[in-house]
Amino acid sequence: MLAQLSSPPPVWALNQVIDLLQRRPDLVSAVLNRVLAEDADLRWSLIVDLYLDQQISLSKAAELLDMPTLELRARFAQLGIPLRSGPADLAEAKAEVEALRHWFAQAAEQPER
Repeated sequence: MLAQLSSPPPVWALNQVIDLLQRRPDLVSAVLNRVLAEDADLRWSLIVDLYLDQQISLSKAAELLDMPTLELRARFAQLGIPLRSGPADLAEAKAEVEALRHWFAQAAEQPER
């Protein structure tokens, strides 16, 4: 049994995970998906960082966090996270449309209360 790390993982371990991702993407993806599903704080941090780095839109962040865009917008405003209005380019606009389609499809699948 491996000992629990009480401090951040050493750089070599992170580098090995990156290397392993090249050789065994199935293994690394399965572990990452499990960790992201179990650790809401990590998932939040990674997605907010993607948003702040302008790699994803607010709509895409909301989709990845499984929350309505308006709720995420309000939470960002409350936390002082800057809001970007409108897509920066065509790819981002398409991503927002796709995120909305996904959200509407999920909403249509849920029974009304």
